Amino acid sequence: MLYRKNLLPDKRKNMAVSLLLLFISIICVAFTITGNDDFDFARREVLLRRIGHEILLQSNDSTSRVLPVKKIADNEYQISFENAFTFQPDLLVKTTQRLLAKDPLASDYVVNVLNCANASVAYGYAISKNKKDDIVACIGRRQPIACYMINIKFKPTGIATAKNGYFLSALLPLAFIGFIFLRSVKPRRALPDSQPTGIFTLGSMTFDTEARKLMINGQTIELTKTESRVLRIFALSPNEAIERSRLQKEIWEDEGVIVGRSLDMFISKLRKKLELDPSVKIVVIRGKGYKLEISS
Repeated sequence: MLYRKNLLPDKRKNMAVSLLLLFISIICVAFTITGNDDFDFARREVLLRRIGHEILLQSNDSTSRVLPVKKIADNEYQISFENAFTFQPDLLVKTTQRLLAKDPLASDYVVNVLNCANASVAYGYAISKNKKDDIVACIGRRQPIACYMINIKFKPTGIATAKNGYFLSALLPLAFIGFIFLRSVKPRRALPDSQPTGIFTLGSMTFDTEARKLMINGQTIELTKTESRVLRIFALSPNEAIERSRLQKEIWEDEGVIVGRSLDMFISKLRKKLELDPSVKIVVIRGKGYKLEISS
C-alpha cells in the first residue's frame, strides 16, 4: 500500500516532464514556422516585382527598372518605378489576380495606384477569395503617363493565422492526452489495486473488509457494516491523525445525514474488539480527531 502511494507521485512527475517536453517541442515547431515567414515574404516580394515588370511591358517600356519593393506596414507593400508610365485598369486587375493567385496566403487584398506627387489615388480596387465581395471600379480608359506607385495591402489572415492554426491544432491533442492522464491517476477513495482482496494487516490481526471480520490466532471477531467502514478508513492511513469531520462525512454523508455522537459509539465498540492485540488501538487526538496507532 505504501509502495502504491509513492508510485503515483513519481508517475505524475514523469508524465508532467513528458508533457512539458512535448509542449516545448510544439513551441519550437511554432518558432520554426515563424522562421519560415521570411521566406514567404521574400516569395511575395518576387511576385510584386513581377507585377511591376508586366505593367511596364504593357506600357511598352522594356528598359526602365522596377525599384525595390518596400514594406510600408504590416501586410502592406509598395511597388515604385524608375520612370513615368501609363497603365490600363483592366490589364492591371487581371495581372494582379493572375500573379497573386500563386501566393496561397494572399486571398484578400486592396490595390491602390497613387500619384507620386501628392499620393492621391488614381485608381483602386479590392479582390476577395469570395468573388462576390470583389470591388472593382469602372475599367475606364488608359491612364495618362505619370509617376505612379502601387500599394497593395493584404488582409492579415495569412501567415500569422496559418502559424496559429498549426500551433493550436498541436495543442489540442496535447490537452486531451493530459486530461486522460490526470483522470487515470486521480486518487480514488476505493481500495488500492495492491489490496485487491481487501485484506489489511493490523499488528498481529488480519482485517478482511469484504467479510467484515477481524482474525487473530484462529479467533474471528465479527464487525458490523459501519464498524468495518470506520476501521477501513483507519487501516488505509495507519498512525496518521484523521479528522473527526472526515470520518463523519465518509461514513454517513452518503446516507443523507451526518450523525454526531454515533461516531463515538462506534469508536468505542471498535476499541473493545481491537483489545486482543495491545499493539493496536484507536487513540484520541485532542482538538482534531482520532488515530489508529500500531506499535512496532
